[in-house]
Amino acid sequence: MLITFKCRAAPDVVMLENLAQYLVGIVGKQLGARGVISHDELPKAISKLEAAIVTDKREIAEHEGHFHEGEDGHEPHELPIGLAQRAFPFLDMLRAAQRENADVLWGV
Repeated sequence: MLITFKCRAAPDVVMLENLAQYLVGIVGKQLGARGVISHDELPKAISKLEAAIVTDKREIAEHEGHFHEGEDGHEPHELPIGLAQRAFPFLDMLRAAQRENADVLWGV
């Protein structure tokens, strides 16, 4: 199922339900059929998401340090897409909403 995030300060952001649930959970909300991150909640939501991205980047860097691609006995592998890439459109919307003092709404 797709979830659409709407805000008058930014273009709509559409994502799969499992990613939406994960990102909304990071900012301290639960993904229901409809929901809102009010403008007064945005500073805390943004800082929580930014902190999660920093942690994810650190974990990916540590993971990369444990692999020696191309050496004998080590298969080449594709690194997973990090949280920063997956969360960017949502984070960008939150920041735009904060600048415009707008709410972020979602629904199915």
